[in-house]
Amino acid sequence: MQTLLKHIQLIHPISKEAEKALLEISKEVHFQKGTDVQLIGHTCKTIYFVKEGCVRIYYFKEDIDITESFEFENAFVARAESLFTGKPSLKAIQAIEDSSLIAIDSNKLFQLFDKHHDLERLFRKIIEASYVNTVNRIESLQFHTADERYHDLLKEHKDVLKRGPLKYIASYLGITPVSLSRIRAQK
Repeated sequence: MQTLLKHIQLIHPISKEAEKALLEISKEVHFQKGTDVQLIGHTCKTIYFVKEGCVRIYYFKEDIDITESFEFENAFVARAESLFTGKPSLKAIQAIEDSSLIAIDSNKLFQLFDKHHDLERLFRKIIEASYVNTVNRIESLQFHTADERYHDLLKEHKDVLKRGPLKYIASYLGITPVSLSRIRAQK
């Protein structure tokens, strides 16, 4: 849990009381490579912090597996569209490596916001950063070539090629595995 506490202090400092309250609603969970952390069709009620490992959010479009995002150590992950609406999600979260996550009960977290405004501000900042990342991802798909998206991904996560299967990386980039192979061969 110390990894979580150290990381959140970098985003927005919170009081010892807020730390204690957060830890009381959190637990460490482990998932083996290939295991779904949350399934398609379920309502998201948990925010995860990636302590070790890598997860992805994915969905199916016409029976094709599409990777929406990769999340590595020190990242928060949830299916926000489900978390905030209370509706079942069309997306899943999957461990693509053996992963240790810290699971935070979102309903209990939201209740803590009234008492611990520093905790509310922390998660507002986390959600703002996530929103900006989503906008950047959409703009990347709209305005950048596949080659540019590939190189941007390597800049952000230089070891993604070692950690994620190429088929997931290709779908994240919006290209086929064959196109990804061509881009990689151009080095």
